Amino acid sequence: MSGNDQPSVEQQRAVACVIPAKDEAARIAATVDAVRKIVGVDLVVVVDDGSTDGTSEEAERAGAVVVRHERNRGKAAAMETGAAEVARRDGARPRHLLFLDADLTDTATGAEPLIAPVQAGQADMTIGTLPAQVRADGSKAGGHGFVVRLARDGIALATGWAPEQPLSGQRCLTRAAFDAAVPLASGFGVETALSIDLGRKGFRILEVPIEVRHRATGTDWRGQLHRGRQFLHVRRALAARSALPPRKAL
Repeated sequence: MSGNDQPSVEQQRAVACVIPAKDEAARIAATVDAVRKIVGVDLVVVVDDGSTDGTSEEAERAGAVVVRHERNRGKAAAMETGAAEVARRDGARPRHLLFLDADLTDTATGAEPLIAPVQAGQADMTIGTLPAQVRADGSKAGGHGFVVRLARDGIALATGWAPEQPLSGQRCLTRAAFDAAVPLASGFGVETALSIDLGRKGFRILEVPIEVRHRATGTDWRGQLHRGRQFLHVRRALAARSALPPRKAL
């Protein structure tokens, strides 16, 4: 950019980071601290979704604006609450919205590459693709990939595009894109539904590699229960959008 060039309207827009959080007192402060170091982010909103620990207090001490749900309402509701709080504070130019998980701790700074394509007008939504995640003991995280395959196949059926990491919750959107997707799908189907709803409406979606790490889900019974719920929620979101892939593809 030459000395006489002016930043575009998109590039002038600041970014608000919305972090849904449930019982993340041990991690939320480090996550907020890291997010506040991301260039372009001038507002961090933590939505405490009915926590029973000190999540709200830790987030406030770290410098976040905190909005609290008195009872747990789920990730989609927390995302909508956070976006509404950002809108309440926005001026003439609505901020872009960066959604991040609450458990990224100091690796949250690695989400910065999600912002540039949105600010440059190259994408309406970016999705972070993460490196392979490992547990604290060094073992591989995750399950057998059946939920990822279901989400990917459903998105491909609905839009013709097969994302690498369809379940990633690390996303940056324009305000227009977010508003076009509301009301969000409930539960763990929110990310899959976002990709379908925006893809069908012609919004540009781009996957961007990012270096962040979150608390990894194991292969014990708790991890299997988590993935079972994910599967049901993703399937419900796909069914509501007439995007369930043939059974033989699962």
